[in-house]
Amino acid sequence: MNIDYAVCQSLSSMESDCRVITIYDVACQWSRNFRKRVDASNYLDLPSDMSIIPAVGKWHLGAHVLECFPKYSLNFIKGVGQVDGEILETLWSITNKVAGTTRAMGKSHRSEVLDDNMYDSNWKKWTGMGECILKGFFFRKEMKPNL
Repeated sequence: MNIDYAVCQSLSSMESDCRVITIYDVACQWSRNFRKRVDASNYLDLPSDMSIIPAVGKWHLGAHVLECFPKYSLNFIKGVGQVDGEILETLWSITNKVAGTTRAMGKSHRSEVLDDNMYDSNWKKWTGMGECILKGFFFRKEMKPNL
């Protein structure tokens, strides 16, 4: 129910005639009858011509049954490119460094420390993007700019 609400709210501001890929750890289960649940609800709404394509992140897909792989793998969804779909899991090692110090904190203080840790991680990624681009990490060798 909460995921249905979150998905509907996040998609409410998008163009109605579009294709949306939703990457969720259990998309194979969640996506079953999703449109029916939305249509039956007085509180959920989606444009009827919006195409929602469910996918499971690569790290989680390995734990699913074999039948999930061809249907929900990001490797086989046209237009997705090379993405793993696992952004939060990649932050665990960073978050684990501060987890021990937050155990004894009150709820609001713990939340602030974890938020600050995530903000710091995002800031480092954001400010490091230019250097990655200049070094050519996003270019193939034949496309590297001459700097």
